[in-house]
Amino acid sequence: MTVHVPDELEELLTPAWLSAALESRYPGIWVTAVEVGRVIRRVSIVAFFRIECDGGVPAGLSPHLVVKGYFGESLRHVRYVGEAEAYFYRELVGQSGLRSLPCVYADIDRTSRHGVVITEDAAIAGGVFLDALSDYRPDTVAESLEQYARLHAATWSNARYANEPALAPRFVGLADRFDARFLDANVEGPLGDDIPAGARDPDRLASAYRTVVDSAALASPWVVLHGDAHVGNILLDNAGRPVLVDWQLVQRGGWYMDVGYHLGSSLPVEQRRTHEDDLLRHYLSCLRGYGVDAPSFDTARSLIGLGMIHGMFLWSITRQVDGAVIKTLLGRLGAAVADHRAFDTAESSA
Repeated sequence: MTVHVPDELEELLTPAWLSAALESRYPGIWVTAVEVGRVIRRVSIVAFFRIECDGGVPAGLSPHLVVKGYFGESLRHVRYVGEAEAYFYRELVGQSGLRSLPCVYADIDRTSRHGVVITEDAAIAGGVFLDALSDYRPDTVAESLEQYARLHAATWSNARYANEPALAPRFVGLADRFDARFLDANVEGPLGDDIPAGARDPDRLASAYRTVVDSAALASPWVVLHGDAHVGNILLDNAGRPVLVDWQLVQRGGWYMDVGYHLGSSLPVEQRRTHEDDLLRHYLSCLRGYGVDAPSFDTARSLIGLGMIHGMFLWSITRQVDGAVIKTLLGRLGAAVADHRAFDTAESSA
């Protein structure tokens, strides 16, 4: 049975709605009680809850669940933001074979484009969410690059996803919305103190980002990107393996947007400099192992600086995150942009 995507969180968190929504995956489920836990309200609303079912929770379903959506009148104007993430969980994650959160429901309202996703609570299952202050090592970066390679290889100029509106390139909208004056607060302020002088230039960053996103939107070959590939969007599962989470920025673009961003943000500067080339070779080897005619190392290395610009721009516009995390990522990504002379690369291709 098809159920409507609710406008209000209160409706979703009812036994009746959850029973109908989960029926197709768990036939015969009858939710009898819902216990609501933490509710986090930012750009989206994330709510943690536990269900009880008549006859017990079905085999294979955790009673501890998390919903992400854009509920209520105050978020009506941004409901479309959830469309891409819901599409990813509904249509793409199973095709790619990569590790992500176990999803029990994902759907999109055709009129409002409101995308809602319900996943299992990974923390209850022993998962550990990371951020830039976590100890993330080169061998684990290699494992997370394998996951990006799985996604990229599965969608490498794949006609199945070429015209899907939910995956349309959207980074150009960020370039339009946030100019150098907005970047200035993070880049020129105390949070930007660790950015090398050669990269600490909001005007140049804004201009380079415009060139990068225009080019990425027309990239050939293109892939489906995670889009926000920093270490804070990694979960280590109970076996210590990287799991990719938070698919709000999933869209089509150049593979280097994920890989450059991830390499530039995941390790302290000196570790990244030591291991970067080997990690890039590992990513390219994974692509080939998944059947893709991957670019040469030299070509790939010439492009990853553009992904580092992408990451630096995103953290220059970030506000609602702990300042220590923002400062760490701006320092790492700024150093990577400087090391790769990425502004020069972007300007030469403009």
